[in-house]
Amino acid sequence: MSQGDRALNPSGTQITQDADPSSQTTIIPHNQQPLVIRSYPSGSQLYKSIQHAAAAQEKWARLPLQQRIAIGRAFMEEFSKMRDEIPLELTLQMGRPISQVPGEIRGTLERADYMLNIAESSLADVSLANTDKPGFRRFIKRVPLGVVLVIAPWNYPFLVMINSVLPALIAGNSVIIKPSPQTPLAAERLASAFHKAGVPRDVLQVIHLSPELTSAAVKHPLVDFISFTGSVAGGRAIDIAAAEASGFKGVGLELGGKDPAYVRADANLDYTVPELVDGAFFNSGQSCCAIERIYVHESVYDEFVSKFVEQTKKYRLGDPTEPETNLGPVVSVASAERIRKQVSAAVQAGAKALVPEDLFAVAQPGTAYVAPQVLVDVNHSMEVMKEETFGPVVGIQKVVSDDEAIALMNDSPYGLTASIWTDAEGHPESQEAFLHLVDELQAGTVYLNRCDYLDPALAWTGVKNSGRGVSLSKFGYDQLTRAKSVHMKIKTSQ
Repeated sequence: MSQGDRALNPSGTQITQDADPSSQTTIIPHNQQPLVIRSYPSGSQLYKSIQHAAAAQEKWARLPLQQRIAIGRAFMEEFSKMRDEIPLELTLQMGRPISQVPGEIRGTLERADYMLNIAESSLADVSLANTDKPGFRRFIKRVPLGVVLVIAPWNYPFLVMINSVLPALIAGNSVIIKPSPQTPLAAERLASAFHKAGVPRDVLQVIHLSPELTSAAVKHPLVDFISFTGSVAGGRAIDIAAAEASGFKGVGLELGGKDPAYVRADANLDYTVPELVDGAFFNSGQSCCAIERIYVHESVYDEFVSKFVEQTKKYRLGDPTEPETNLGPVVSVASAERIRKQVSAAVQAGAKALVPEDLFAVAQPGTAYVAPQVLVDVNHSMEVMKEETFGPVVGIQKVVSDDEAIALMNDSPYGLTASIWTDAEGHPESQEAFLHLVDELQAGTVYLNRCDYLDPALAWTGVKNSGRGVSLSKFGYDQLTRAKSVHMKIKTSQ
């Protein structure tokens, strides 16, 4: 995620306020006006906040699990009460059309509900009674890590924060959220709902930090785990900072993606095309699991491309605060310029752009508006097919077989998700083919006939430069706790 590059500047370990800005300003993407300003703490203030988090965690962890789960349920009620206030607030921060924000609210509650439902079983002691010898008892506990630092992105702030914040709290950790400078209000609102539900303020804190202060927080000895979502460069900087700290701490990294789709010869195009258009362009393509490249079997390639382009032309790009808009600006003018440059480089290298720019007159240089674009005649020598775009652009390439598609899908430094589109309902052999392709694909999640969706029951993870670690599912709790073995010899008499 491109904005993550700003998350950490790892140069130097000293906090120097003179060399660092004392505040941050959030700029509204669609009109480039300032929205809110947030001040940074001093180094000593940051350290005190971390100390308070560590002290509060010990008391929080002693609370019975059922009580923490009840507070989680109360959070859901408090967050639901905010559903009318969130859409405009989030749209002004990061530019998503206001009509599409309720989906993030629903998704946040869906994930919270599932993680609360599985909390008891996920955090329960693992009994070894079946293999205990007479006079012995052994079991494995899951215990909290301590202080968890969540460095959150701007593109889906509530969805990404809930993935780590809620299970961390339920498991007995305290949490410090360092939000993106683009979406400070989202973190403050999430924390407010938790506080109203009964989470103590020192147990969950939102702290706005400069890159240098972020580095200091990562390295602080009382911070036990860092959950980072952002770019590869930002993740690498976080990992380096954590490694340079005294002691050893865990780091979970959800990084970039260049997620592929493969449309097989028997795919239902009337279903597949709209799904992939949405997967490519929803949120202006600013999703780590957005569809950024599509491989289509040669027998349906022409029809697929024609339908895809016609669907793309129907978007209404414009002011995201207007209800009829269904494609908003990207997050910043700088991001827009980077995306246009990538498209231009592909065209200069031989790619063909199929969507006329004059269909989207608002997409002008110097603005954050980027017209949706479909590129054909692309290949893997082009950056647009290899490096994350994080914008409303997709490349479509013709293939002749499953083997060619798999080779191209795996020809990437990333491995977050991949999707296969085939008629598994009408052709049982296609389902078998899909399951074979699953084994061949280098990705954390493989979809059949869907994309760009996180099921909270499934582990969200990536391979290669898409990061390491897990969120959601039972394994999300495992990442935010540690195993503690208990070995009891009860019978000591002869």
